[in-house]
Amino acid sequence: MARSASLTVSTSAIRLLLGFLAAFLATLTFHQIGIWGLHAIGLTGATPWTTTPIPPFGVPSVISLAFWGGVWGILFVLIERFLARSPGGYWVGATLFGAIVPTLVLMFVVFPLKGRPLGGGFAWQLIVTLLIAHGLWGLGTAVFLGVLSGWRSPSA
Repeated sequence: MARSASLTVSTSAIRLLLGFLAAFLATLTFHQIGIWGLHAIGLTGATPWTTTPIPPFGVPSVISLAFWGGVWGILFVLIERFLARSPGGYWVGATLFGAIVPTLVLMFVVFPLKGRPLGGGFAWQLIVTLLIAHGLWGLGTAVFLGVLSGWRSPSA
């Protein structure tokens, strides 16, 4: 009995690690490709794959962003079983989670902490950019998590 409980904890820890890795990769690919496309059509001035050093460690900004994307990936794994209950199923749920939750936290927590206006000033271009880029991140996280886990469902 203790052996199976240990195996479950180990499997859960591995799943959390896979969630971090999947979301890290989704940030570098799906999210940044979304930024690239939105920049190409003139919707955002943001550029993809920016390497500007970020204090305090001087890490390139895209790597810092991917790290925080990975942290969100841990939360993604923790709520993953609820995503399948979304109208439209797992893929829609993953995309909606990515589009809505990180966008709201960025606009109402991160921006004010960084001295930016609440909601980023509610510019429609910013909101659309965030919803699309973060939605792509959610979809990408689901795709990479599937690939990394061999398309096995998490054990409940």
